[in-house]
Amino acid sequence: MKIKNYYIKEFNELDSTHKYVKDNIKSLDDKTIVIANKQTDGIGTHGRTWYTGNDKNIAMSILYKPNCNIQKLHTLTIDIANCIKNAIKELYNIELEIKIPNDLLLNNKKICGILTEIHTISENVNYIIISIGFNVNEINFNNEISEKATSLKKEYKKDFDKDEIIQEIIKKLEKEIIENLTSQTNEKLKKY
Repeated sequence: MKIKNYYIKEFNELDSTHKYVKDNIKSLDDKTIVIANKQTDGIGTHGRTWYTGNDKNIAMSILYKPNCNIQKLHTLTIDIANCIKNAIKELYNIELEIKIPNDLLLNNKKICGILTEIHTISENVNYIIISIGFNVNEINFNNEISEKATSLKKEYKKDFDKDEIIQEIIKKLEKEIIENLTSQTNEKLKKY
Protein backbone atom coordinates (compact mmCIF):
# COMPACT_ATOMS: atom_id res chain seq x y z
CA MET A 1 0.00 0.00 0.00
CA LYS A 2 1.18 3.51 -0.81
CA ILE A 3 -0.15 6.84 0.39
CA LYS A 4 1.25 10.02 -1.11
CA ASN A 5 3.61 11.97 1.21
CA TYR A 6 3.46 9.24 3.90
CA TYR A 7 6.00 6.62 4.96
CA ILE A 8 4.42 3.25 5.67
CA LYS A 9 5.98 0.54 7.84
CA GLU A 10 3.99 -2.70 7.88
CA PHE A 11 4.62 -5.52 10.31
CA ASN A 12 3.15 -8.97 10.46
CA GLU A 13 3.15 -8.80 14.26
CA LEU A 14 3.95 -6.17 16.89
CA ASP A 15 3.17 -5.90 20.55
CA SER A 16 1.74 -2.41 19.95
CA THR A 17 1.99 0.02 17.03
CA HIS A 18 1.72 2.92 19.49
CA LYS A 19 4.60 1.61 21.57
CA TYR A 20 6.69 1.00 18.44
CA VAL A 21 6.28 4.62 17.33
CA LYS A 22 7.05 5.93 20.80
CA ASP A 23 10.15 3.76 21.16
CA ASN A 24 11.47 4.81 17.74
CA ILE A 25 10.33 8.43 17.69
CA LYS A 26 13.74 9.91 16.89
CA SER A 27 14.38 7.72 13.86
CA LEU A 28 10.87 7.99 12.37
CA ASP A 29 9.92 10.72 9.93
CA ASP A 30 6.93 13.03 10.11
CA LYS A 31 3.90 11.33 8.54
CA THR A 32 5.01 7.77 9.28
CA ILE A 33 2.25 5.16 9.51
CA VAL A 34 2.98 1.95 11.41
CA ILE A 35 0.59 -0.92 10.68
CA ALA A 36 0.48 -4.35 12.29
CA ASN A 37 -1.50 -7.30 10.94
CA LYS A 38 -1.56 -8.60 14.49
CA GLN A 39 -1.02 -6.83 17.80
CA THR A 40 -0.24 -8.90 20.85
CA ASP A 41 -0.49 -6.10 23.40
CA GLY A 42 -2.46 -3.25 21.81
CA ILE A 43 -3.12 -0.28 24.07
CA GLY A 44 -6.73 0.66 24.77
CA THR A 45 -8.05 3.34 27.08
CA HIS A 46 -7.82 3.10 30.89
CA GLY A 47 -4.93 0.64 30.60
CA ARG A 48 -7.03 -1.97 28.81
CA THR A 49 -5.72 -4.13 25.98
CA TRP A 50 -7.07 -3.51 22.48
CA TYR A 51 -7.81 -6.86 20.83
CA THR A 52 -6.55 -7.26 17.26
CA GLY A 53 -7.35 -10.44 15.36
CA ASN A 54 -4.84 -11.95 12.96
CA ASP A 55 -4.92 -9.84 9.76
CA LYS A 56 -8.62 -9.07 10.15
CA ASN A 57 -8.62 -5.60 11.67
CA ILE A 58 -6.81 -2.28 11.44
CA ALA A 59 -4.14 -1.62 14.05
CA MET A 60 -2.15 1.48 13.13
CA SER A 61 -0.35 4.45 14.59
CA ILE A 62 0.42 7.65 12.71
CA LEU A 63 3.24 9.97 13.69
CA TYR A 64 2.99 13.68 13.00
CA LYS A 65 5.59 16.32 13.85
CA PRO A 66 3.50 19.42 13.09
CA ASN A 67 5.45 22.20 14.82
CA CYS A 68 2.31 23.97 16.05
CA ASN A 69 0.91 25.38 19.29
CA ILE A 70 -0.85 23.01 21.71
CA GLN A 71 -3.92 25.29 21.68
CA LYS A 72 -4.64 24.17 18.11
CA LEU A 73 -5.21 20.60 19.31
CA HIS A 74 -7.78 20.92 22.08
CA THR A 75 -10.44 19.09 20.01
CA LEU A 76 -8.00 16.65 18.36
CA THR A 77 -9.53 13.32 19.44
CA ILE A 78 -13.07 14.37 18.48
CA ASP A 79 -11.75 15.70 15.15
CA ILE A 80 -10.09 12.32 14.49
CA ALA A 81 -13.33 10.51 15.38
CA ASN A 82 -15.19 12.71 12.90
CA CYS A 83 -12.62 11.93 10.19
CA ILE A 84 -13.12 8.19 10.73
CA LYS A 85 -16.90 8.58 10.80
CA ASN A 86 -16.82 10.60 7.55
CA ALA A 87 -14.47 8.09 5.89
CA ILE A 88 -16.79 5.14 6.58
CA LYS A 89 -19.85 7.15 5.53
CA GLU A 90 -18.19 8.14 2.25
CA LEU A 91 -16.89 4.65 1.45
CA TYR A 92 -19.89 2.53 2.43
CA ASN A 93 -22.72 4.88 3.43
CA ILE A 94 -22.52 3.37 6.93
CA GLU A 95 -23.26 5.72 9.82
CA LEU A 96 -21.02 5.33 12.87
CA GLU A 97 -21.79 7.04 16.16
CA ILE A 98 -19.13 8.87 18.16
CA LYS A 99 -18.97 8.01 21.84
CA ILE A 100 -17.03 10.85 23.41
CA PRO A 101 -14.14 11.07 23.88
CA ASN A 102 -12.48 8.34 21.81
CA ASP A 103 -14.73 5.51 20.60
CA LEU A 104 -16.89 4.89 17.57
CA LEU A 105 -19.92 2.64 17.73
CA LEU A 106 -21.96 0.71 15.19
CA ASN A 107 -25.39 -0.49 16.32
CA ASN A 108 -24.45 0.52 19.90
CA LYS A 109 -21.34 -1.69 19.91
CA LYS A 110 -17.73 -0.55 19.83
CA ILE A 111 -16.10 -0.80 16.43
CA CYS A 112 -13.22 1.64 16.74
CA GLY A 113 -11.00 3.11 19.43
CA ILE A 114 -8.66 6.10 19.21
CA LEU A 115 -5.61 6.77 21.36
CA THR A 116 -3.87 10.14 20.97
CA GLU A 117 -0.64 11.19 22.58
CA ILE A 118 0.75 14.70 22.28
CA HIS A 119 4.28 15.57 23.37
CA THR A 120 5.01 19.25 23.95
CA ILE A 121 7.97 21.42 24.77
CA SER A 122 6.41 24.35 26.62
CA GLU A 123 3.45 25.32 24.35
CA ASN A 124 4.92 23.87 21.14
CA VAL A 125 3.94 20.44 19.92
CA ASN A 126 6.95 18.20 19.39
CA TYR A 127 4.98 15.24 18.05
CA ILE A 128 1.53 13.64 17.92
CA ILE A 129 0.88 9.90 17.84
CA ILE A 130 -2.59 8.93 16.64
CA SER A 131 -3.37 5.25 17.17
CA ILE A 132 -6.48 3.69 15.67
CA GLY A 133 -7.90 0.24 16.24
CA PHE A 134 -10.77 -0.55 13.87
CA ASN A 135 -12.64 -3.86 13.74
CA VAL A 136 -13.04 -4.62 10.05
CA ASN A 137 -13.40 -8.34 9.27
CA GLU A 138 -13.35 -9.91 12.75
CA ILE A 139 -16.30 -12.15 13.56
CA ASN A 140 -14.98 -13.98 16.63
CA PHE A 141 -14.61 -11.85 19.73
CA ASN A 142 -13.60 -13.30 23.08
CA ASN A 143 -16.23 -13.66 25.82
CA GLU A 144 -15.07 -10.56 27.64
CA ILE A 145 -15.92 -8.24 24.73
CA SER A 146 -18.33 -10.20 22.50
CA GLU A 147 -21.39 -8.37 23.86
CA LYS A 148 -19.77 -4.95 23.57
CA ALA A 149 -17.76 -5.11 20.34
CA THR A 150 -18.57 -5.55 16.67
CA SER A 151 -17.01 -5.23 13.22
CA LEU A 152 -18.13 -4.22 9.74
CA LYS A 153 -18.16 -7.88 8.66
CA LYS A 154 -20.12 -9.01 11.72
CA GLU A 155 -22.83 -6.44 10.99
CA TYR A 156 -22.94 -6.67 7.18
CA LYS A 157 -21.90 -10.31 6.55
CA LYS A 158 -19.25 -9.49 3.94
CA ASP A 159 -15.53 -8.71 3.73
CA PHE A 160 -14.29 -5.13 3.69
CA ASP A 161 -10.99 -3.82 2.31
CA LYS A 162 -8.68 -2.73 5.15
CA ASP A 163 -6.33 -0.81 2.85
CA GLU A 164 -9.20 1.14 1.34
CA ILE A 165 -10.35 2.15 4.84
CA ILE A 166 -6.83 3.16 5.93
CA GLN A 167 -6.35 5.27 2.80
CA GLU A 168 -9.66 7.07 3.27
CA ILE A 169 -9.01 7.73 6.97
CA ILE A 170 -5.56 9.17 6.18
CA LYS A 171 -7.04 11.30 3.39
CA LYS A 172 -9.59 12.75 5.82
CA LEU A 173 -7.01 13.32 8.59
CA GLU A 174 -4.73 15.10 6.13
CA LYS A 175 -7.46 17.32 4.71
CA GLU A 176 -9.42 18.11 7.86
CA ILE A 177 -6.69 18.26 10.53
CA ILE A 178 -3.09 18.16 9.33
CA GLU A 179 -3.33 20.69 6.48
CA ASN A 180 -4.80 23.21 8.95
CA LEU A 181 -1.96 22.70 11.41
CA THR A 182 0.63 23.06 8.66
CA SER A 183 -0.97 26.19 7.20
CA GLN A 184 -1.05 27.79 10.66
CA THR A 185 2.64 27.05 11.06
CA ASN A 186 3.41 28.56 7.63
CA GLU A 187 1.36 31.66 8.44
CA LYS A 188 3.34 32.11 11.64
CA LEU A 189 6.61 31.81 9.72
CA LYS A 190 5.53 34.43 7.18
CA LYS A 191 5.02 37.01 9.92
CA TYR A 192 8.66 36.96 11.00
